[in-house]
Parts: sequence; structure tokens; C-alpha cells
Amino acid sequence: MAAAPPAPPPPAPAARLLPLLAAAGFASMAAMRIADAMLPELAREFGSAPDEAAVVIWSFALAYGAVLIVYGPLGDRLGKPLVINFGALLCALGALAAALAPTLPALTAARVVMGAGAGGIIPLALAWIGDQVPMAERQAVLARYAGVTVLGMMAGAWAGGLFAQTLGWRWAFGALAALLAGVAVVLAAANARHRRSRAAPGWPGAGAAPMRLPFHRQVAAVVAEPWARGVLLFVFFEGGLVFGTLALVPSVLHARFGVALGDAGAAVAVFGVGGLAYSRLAPWWLRRGDTAQVAATGGLLLLAGYGLLAALPHWAWAMPACGIAGLGFYALHNVLQLQGTQLATQARGTGMALFAGSLFFGQSVGVAAGAWAFAHLPPALCFGIAGLGMAVLGLMLTRQLRRRRAAAAVATA
Repeated sequence: MAAAPPAPPPPAPAARLLPLLAAAGFASMAAMRIADAMLPELAREFGSAPDEAAVVIWSFALAYGAVLIVYGPLGDRLGKPLVINFGALLCALGALAAALAPTLPALTAARVVMGAGAGGIIPLALAWIGDQVPMAERQAVLARYAGVTVLGMMAGAWAGGLFAQTLGWRWAFGALAALLAGVAVVLAAANARHRRSRAAPGWPGAGAAPMRLPFHRQVAAVVAEPWARGVLLFVFFEGGLVFGTLALVPSVLHARFGVALGDAGAAVAVFGVGGLAYSRLAPWWLRRGDTAQVAATGGLLLLAGYGLLAALPHWAWAMPACGIAGLGFYALHNVLQLQGTQLATQARGTGMALFAGSLFFGQSVGVAAGAWAFAHLPPALCFGIAGLGMAVLGLMLTRQLRRRRAAAAVATA
């Protein structure tokens, strides 16, 4: 029998849109990580303890997760790029408010607005990729998109510490507001051109039938599936264990070794280098092993990276530790993302919104719990628990994926 013809490439409008969505993803990840290395400086300026100042991190994540229940169905109804455009604009306004915040509660409120805007960007961009890219090619495209968002994470972590150390932390938020506003303007212009041209193929919702169910029924349709609930639970624990400890690495380096905030932020930014390495290695890695093997390897790499953070004989070891952990995280998370794009094929915006909401609710719980743990327990114990937890998570996911593959093979035999 003749081989099936290769899937056609995305239509030209879709190919032109992808870089704009990548730019929005870059900016939203910079917004997420920009406050990590600022915590000691924020605590000094506002007269609070570092674990109290951590509210500016977990409040962003909490808002990010909370709004996804609205953004996902809106993306399915109104068009994902249009909703992404709104999210970028709202995040820009929040960043401007953060730059002008006179008190820690005001800064926290601004971070909530930033999180509420950023929540409408990456999940809907991933859902749009799920609509446009065939399953056989999707994991590699998701990995490349992740590479851009990783650069945003690195830039945010590094710039937050650098600005806090030099011009002041307010300038970091001001620069971020300008970047997000620029992205919003370009996306708005692209949307306006589309409306004038009425070039429907390849733009919002192409490749997926519109979902017209009420919001609560869209959500119920996703979580009714046992596998969907399992994926959401996996990603919740992933967000809590990884980011609940990673966000506090700069504070540990600053307190234990007296590392300057800019250098501490740069050390954590190497986590993104590991993610960037995965985005480049993904096609080769996926050809040599199946998805389940990638998940198991990712969990073990996270154990190695966090084990090194637990030992940490010198602050410079935090750089390779974060790099190894980043490689492991993005390998494991890319596998979960692929599963996330299949949670609801006719309402991917809703499915990916629930996926990202689980990740960032986990992150917000993890950062709050991590701030308490680091204030009361040895840092080595906290890092060790996170590393062991991620190794177990990776092995459990591997087992479940292999079971599903075996069941599918029996069903089609």
C-alpha cells in the first residue's frame, strides 16, 4: 500500500502568525520570572521578610492559573490570537503599575494584573499550535516554541536581578511594560489586517470546529476523562515541586554565599539554558527514544540537578545544577504538553487552559510552601525533596504512557 502523503504545511497566514505568538510567549515568561532575583531588594525596600516578599511571585502564578478558566473557552469562541492580544495588553498595564507601586500590597496587586494578562498568552498559543500542526510533527514544534519562551524566562530572571542591582527594580518593570506594549501593538495590527483581508484559512480556530457549549460544560467535558484528570494532576505537582524551589534559589545564594542579586539571577537563568538545549535536542532525542523514555530521563535529570543544589559546595555550582534541572524539566514538561494538546481536540483552548491552570496553581502553592520551608528547614532538605519528587513523577508518567500505548495496541490489533 502506498505511503500516506506528508501533511501539508500550515497556511501562510498561520506561518506568519507563529513568530508573533512566540514573541508574546517570550514576554509573558519574562514577566513571570522577573521578580525572582528581586526578593531580597524588595524585602529591604518595603521592610518585610523575604518569605513575605515572595507574595509577588506566587500571586502572579495564582492569578495566571485563576483566569485560565475564562481565557480557554474565550479563545475557542473568539479566536486564540485575539485573546492573546488582549492578554499582552493587560500584562503591559500591570507591569507599568508595578513600576509605579508605592507599597508591597500595591506591587502585589500589580503582579496579580500581570498574571491575569499573561495567563491568556502561552496556553492559547499552544492550543493554536495543536489546531494547526499535525500530531506527528507537533512535539517538535512545541519544543521549538518552548525554546523561545525559555529565552524569555532567562531574560526575565537575569534582567530582574541586574536592574535591582543597578538602576533599580522599578526600571525592570518599566522595560517589561514597553516590551509587552510593543508586542500587543504588533498583534493588534496583524489582527486588523486579517479582518480586512478576511483570509479565514490558517487564522483563529482553523483546523478545529468552534465550540459553542457553555463554559462550565466545556470544562466538564475535559475533566470527565480519567486520563485528562491524571495529566492535570501530574502537571500540578510538577509546577509545585520545580518552581516552588527554583524561585527561591536566588535568595538562598544571596543569603548563604553573599552573591549579588544580578549574579544570583544569572545562575537561575541557566535553568533556561537547559530548556533551550532541550528545544534543540528534541528532534534527535525523539528519533532515538519514545515519549515514555524521554519522560523518565527528564525526571532523573531533575533529580541530578536538584541533588547538586542540595549539596552546593560553592555558589557557582548552582549554574550547572540549574542547567541540568532545566534540561530535565523541559524534557518531562514537553511530554506533558503533548498530552495536554489532546485533552480536548474540539476545544483545545479550554483543554490547554486547564493544563496551564494546573501548572500555575501548583506553582503558586509550591512557592508559598517553599518560602515557608526555606525559612524553617535546611535548604538542602528542600532541594532534595523536590528532586526525589520529580524523579518519582517522571517514572510514574512513563509507566502510565506505556500502559496506554499497550492498551491502544491491543485495541487496534
